[in-house]
Amino acid sequence: MNQAVAPRTNRLAALRSALELGSMRHGQRMINSLHPAEIASLIESLPPAKREIVWEFVDPELEGDVLVELNEEVRSELIGGMDADELIAATEGMEVDDLADLIGDLPETLNERVLRSMDAQDRERLSAVLAFEQDSAGGLMNLDAVTVRPDVTLEVVLRYLRMRGELPDRTDKLFVVNRHDQYLGGVDITRLLTEDPDKTVGEVMDSTGEGIAPERPSREVAKLFEDHDLVSAAVVGADGRLLGRITVDDVVDVIREEADHSVMRLAGLDEDDDMFAGVMRSARRRALWLAINLATAILAANVVGLFQATIEKVVALAVLMPIVASMGGIAGSQTLVLIIRGLALGQVEQTNARWLLVRELAVGVLNGLGLALLVGIAAGIWFGQWKVGAIICAALLINLFAAALVGVGVPLTLKRLGIDPAIAGGVVLTTFTDCIGFASLLGLGALFLT
Repeated sequence: MNQAVAPRTNRLAALRSALELGSMRHGQRMINSLHPAEIASLIESLPPAKREIVWEFVDPELEGDVLVELNEEVRSELIGGMDADELIAATEGMEVDDLADLIGDLPETLNERVLRSMDAQDRERLSAVLAFEQDSAGGLMNLDAVTVRPDVTLEVVLRYLRMRGELPDRTDKLFVVNRHDQYLGGVDITRLLTEDPDKTVGEVMDSTGEGIAPERPSREVAKLFEDHDLVSAAVVGADGRLLGRITVDDVVDVIREEADHSVMRLAGLDEDDDMFAGVMRSARRRALWLAINLATAILAANVVGLFQATIEKVVALAVLMPIVASMGGIAGSQTLVLIIRGLALGQVEQTNARWLLVRELAVGVLNGLGLALLVGIAAGIWFGQWKVGAIICAALLINLFAAALVGVGVPLTLKRLGIDPAIAGGVVLTTFTDCIGFASLLGLGALFLT
């Protein structure tokens, strides 16, 4: 285990043990020694009754920062149990970008009180962030960027920074703007410290890095940070004015949320679902997904029902049916996951889809030939009929070919229709491979064995 992760895991485990043993005073000290993100992780990992106990122990000065780190469902439950004054106190002193994430979950009447409690400058800054979608560059940005003019010397900038006393967290560069606040480039802190202090900012600044449009989706922002190894980046409006900056810690949150999204959507669940939600609530959420799968299973069963007479005459086909369906499902899932991942990373587009389709069909045929011959020979020996072996060999080839075709085509089609492939892709794929596999095996059986 990573050395940085192990102490955190050990602390949370020790704290859970203290709560189990009823050592409340010791538990309270431990809770308030944790980072807000660790407190949030602890709360999310506890049943609802114990969450209330832990929340009572949290230092009021930390409550706002902890609320921001919680998933939406758990956060809403805790907010519902807090009175107005406690919520107002929790929002005091919060960073504007963090407050923007939290304010949407507060009761509407309380939002007005929060806004009235802020000074005019902070209200304006909050409005600027709230003007953009939460999952956009504008929604991610914070407004604490340090700016300098291109015509001043580095010595003047250094004196200004010393007078300022401190820099915002994760400041790796200063942003260069003209007198109209239009973005021109950036100056790395390292260059600021190592270059000749008599040089001007304009002489040492990097003007190659373009600003990020505030409407740009957060997923694309994360990809940009990954590709260019960025620590921070400027957010620039359509008029060229600097609006704020995005820092790598916000991007890490986006990457984590995208990973949660991908994993949960494959099962038809929401990444914000509470792990410890009540039985009825969890059952309602999963019922639709199970109903969809039931419908597809009934469709596959109907295909099998069309060949009932054939199965009664050739029992061997019933024994071999799961092999054909399983192999098609696994092969198709491999292709499906690759394509969904490629779509998420921006590597798969309509322009290269045909090449990928041909490649996956070739892989399906190559694997199909080897596996189908192996299974066909084994089935022929098992049942003492070479025709049975030949039929399952052909059915596997057909189903693996179809699995590759569906694995590529389904996610691309769903994406074009505006449907998340991670939600519906698996269901559609399983339906196709089951139906095609059963129809191939039983159809060939009906044709050559009866």
